[in-house]
Amino acid sequence: MRFRQVHLDFHTSEAIPGIGTEFSKSQFQSMLRTGHVDSITVFSKCHHGWAYHPGEANEIHPQLSFDLLEAMIEAAHEIGIKTPVYLSAGLDEKLARRHPEWLIRDAEDRTRWVKDFMTPGYHEFCMGTPYLDILLAQIHEVVSRYDADGIFLDIVGVRKCRCQYCVAKLRAAGQDPRDEAAVISLGEETYLNYARRVRETIDSVKPGLPVYHNNGHQQRGRRDLVLVNTHLELESLPTGGWGYDHFPLSARYAQTLGVDFLGMTGKFHTSWGEFGGYKHPNALRYEAALSLAHGAKCSIGDQLHPSGLMDEATYALIGAAYSEVEVKEPWCDGVQSVADIAVLSLEAAREACPGGQSLKGERNLADPGAVRILTEGHYLYDMVDTMTDFNAYKVLILPDEVPVWPALAEAITAFTAGGGKVLATGRSGLTPAGDAFALNLGLRWQGANPYKPAYFLPQFTPGALLPASFVMYGEGQLVELDGGQSLGRLENPYFNRDVFTFCSHQHTPGTREDNGPGMTLSENGIYIAWNVFSEYADGGHLILKEMVLHALSRLLPQPVLRTNLPARGITTLQYQQEERRYVNHLLYATPALKGRIEVIEDIVPLHDISVSLRLPSDGAIRRVYLAPAMTELPFTAGAEGEVTYTVPYLENHQMAVIELV
Repeated sequence: MRFRQVHLDFHTSEAIPGIGTEFSKSQFQSMLRTGHVDSITVFSKCHHGWAYHPGEANEIHPQLSFDLLEAMIEAAHEIGIKTPVYLSAGLDEKLARRHPEWLIRDAEDRTRWVKDFMTPGYHEFCMGTPYLDILLAQIHEVVSRYDADGIFLDIVGVRKCRCQYCVAKLRAAGQDPRDEAAVISLGEETYLNYARRVRETIDSVKPGLPVYHNNGHQQRGRRDLVLVNTHLELESLPTGGWGYDHFPLSARYAQTLGVDFLGMTGKFHTSWGEFGGYKHPNALRYEAALSLAHGAKCSIGDQLHPSGLMDEATYALIGAAYSEVEVKEPWCDGVQSVADIAVLSLEAAREACPGGQSLKGERNLADPGAVRILTEGHYLYDMVDTMTDFNAYKVLILPDEVPVWPALAEAITAFTAGGGKVLATGRSGLTPAGDAFALNLGLRWQGANPYKPAYFLPQFTPGALLPASFVMYGEGQLVELDGGQSLGRLENPYFNRDVFTFCSHQHTPGTREDNGPGMTLSENGIYIAWNVFSEYADGGHLILKEMVLHALSRLLPQPVLRTNLPARGITTLQYQQEERRYVNHLLYATPALKGRIEVIEDIVPLHDISVSLRLPSDGAIRRVYLAPAMTELPFTAGAEGEVTYTVPYLENHQMAVIELV
């Protein structure tokens, strides 16, 4: 994959005249050059179902009089730009009205995306119907007739469906369509069959052509769903509902999988389908740099005007980001994440836990909360699943609700036997039945605390705060020591808030009595009795972060990286093995919430950012410099791979390169 991609939407109603009449090869090329674009996903078929080229497998848009797909491919290839081709796989509105019996249906026979045909919007197809053969013919035609550099298939994934085709399949197999597990299993089978047949269709013409199936979210713990793709495109538009925490969460998992991937944002003020909406250039500069810092390449979403004229303001905006990406690419390709900490994703743990699949779709704030705290604490971490070798890390975090079944307990026990440490919070570490700890953390579980909220009095100084009885709003756990030691105590309130027992405006104060440990230390790790990660993601209470950071200071006294970046700053460390160099990414911007949307406008420069690294390397340090400016940085090298340097100026994104002998 290339670094500077544009994903060009073109979902265009048949009621709009003059489709593509203002398309110009020279203008198209000029805009791509302005945007510093080196790959653009162009379109064969849109959500409305129309093709933008002649053929037998689909109908050309009734208001289009020429082969727009071919014109775009030829124009882009002429100036060395790649052209993956987009087909809307799950949506085809013209066909939906002709064959509504092929659509996904729920138990009440409602369609997916919009519930009926009197509501404006699209309807999603079931891939277990004859529609799949039509889609495969459309893909085959594109791959056969056009010089596509890849295929992008949209709106696809594992779905629950009770259309009459799925109902018939279930009944023929002796299963009950009212059985949720049977419906889910058929959905898995249907999707993997679709993906296999797509691959066979493409390979019959162009073996190995890149293909990506987009579902808007890469499910952690489902490596089988990763492997149906040649690469990953992580859709994550911060202003479109994903927020600025989503991409780091997805990327820190994706990079552990060993596949090429990119981060997909958009030029829009909001999200897809918005005409006339533009971000501040600083927002795209930051979002592109965020991709580079996490080992990803970049993609920016745009939507072409029905006339076919590329928007000058959009490509000037994209160019502000991609002109910077272009000169940084040599330090961002072929990189490996360097991390001290593995966060076992709650999403992945639920997927792997026997019986845990029933929790699919349940609210999960533990994963994003872990990302936020570790990012603000400037720790190097990966988000991992249960197939990961934990021994590659020093600390394993089990955030909030991770159940531990025998196979996982065995892997974690081997990890701690080798010197690794565990940080478990809330109900994490309990058996799937939730009745006892499955790990030796120096304590015994007594049950959930009936008091909520309760209070935590630390036996340490929590960062910028002084020790006090801090309110813990969520459910706490009652534990007693069994070989461990307390790092702070649980204090209950006088009573829960009730009609006859309430105090003040919110909740009852604590009794200041010791009701058992609220945070414990053992030789295998630290346990915190509340869902601190979920609560931090939801409310941002400072004490929650300070509890985790104190725990990590005990479990990881010598992290690979230390820096004085502000909390909102982001730092990562990537290793380029072939070049024998580390690249330390430093980013700083502060998204502001305007109504319901996080936006970035001003980027405030920072000065004199100190960084200290303990590099896991066997090579001496040749030099440290800033890339791409090639400015030499003075540094101090010590024993065991230690190196310290100061980045004098940081505006948005800076890369410090540590080159080995």
